[in-house]
Amino acid sequence: MTAREPQEIARVAVATGAKKTHRTWDKVLVSSFLAGAYIAFGALVAITVSSGLDPETWGTLPTLFMGAAFTLGLVLVLIAGSDLATGNMMLVPLGAMRGRISVPDVARNLTLVLLGNLLGALFVAFFLAVQTGVIGDAGADGSPGLTYERLASIAEGKALGESAWQTFLRGVGCNWLVCLGVWMSLAATSVSGKVLAIFFPIMAFVAMGFDHVVANMFFLPAAIFAGVPDVGWGETLLNWLLAGAGNLVGAVVFVSTSYWYLFLKDQPDEQPDPAGAESAERA
Repeated sequence: MTAREPQEIARVAVATGAKKTHRTWDKVLVSSFLAGAYIAFGALVAITVSSGLDPETWGTLPTLFMGAAFTLGLVLVLIAGSDLATGNMMLVPLGAMRGRISVPDVARNLTLVLLGNLLGALFVAFFLAVQTGVIGDAGADGSPGLTYERLASIAEGKALGESAWQTFLRGVGCNWLVCLGVWMSLAATSVSGKVLAIFFPIMAFVAMGFDHVVANMFFLPAAIFAGVPDVGWGETLLNWLLAGAGNLVGAVVFVSTSYWYLFLKDQPDEQPDPAGAESAERA
């Protein structure tokens, strides 16, 4: 058997979500720090490969290149193993829907994971993106200057170019796709299958310009650290709040609740096979 059926995916997802709340706080924090850093690596390479491409020549292709490169982040999260808030927004509530854990367990896990993701993203933004000179400053020559201009364009669009309603809705669309990528990765039993399942949903949300709260924990602080004008902490915090709320709705309403209703609502509480649960835990 090379892939799990949707009903099996649902059972493995429940076990995975419940298991994520049973670890000590320090392990959750370290795991989520790594995930924040991995998403930031994906965001940084996405900026790098899409910088310097004139839209008058390339049209919207830079966003496609950016989306393809950004998939590195979730590949690292799922294959290497770490805790990403946007994925946990789907997996952990699903465990609560089946009665494996409580609502306070969900709240504690998501709060701690968001904090760890933020610390990891900020670390990469400050030390590995700006302090290294990979992202330059205004007027810098060569690749650092191009990456600065690309980052400025992205950050200004997210912090200043979207209304509150648009940011929220872009957050919904983003995490609907991200969680579908995580969900489909649970169907695969090989690394190559998981990577393929992840690639298209993640590429799509980035190419469409949707808002991922953890990615924005990199983009907006990196812009502030690099000195992009008009992007401040007030606009950044508001973006995180709106994008995070949208991400939560996209995960819980459109993935967790939908698949709970389709495959779990009227079914007995069956345990997945140990090998499947162990493999899925890394998501």
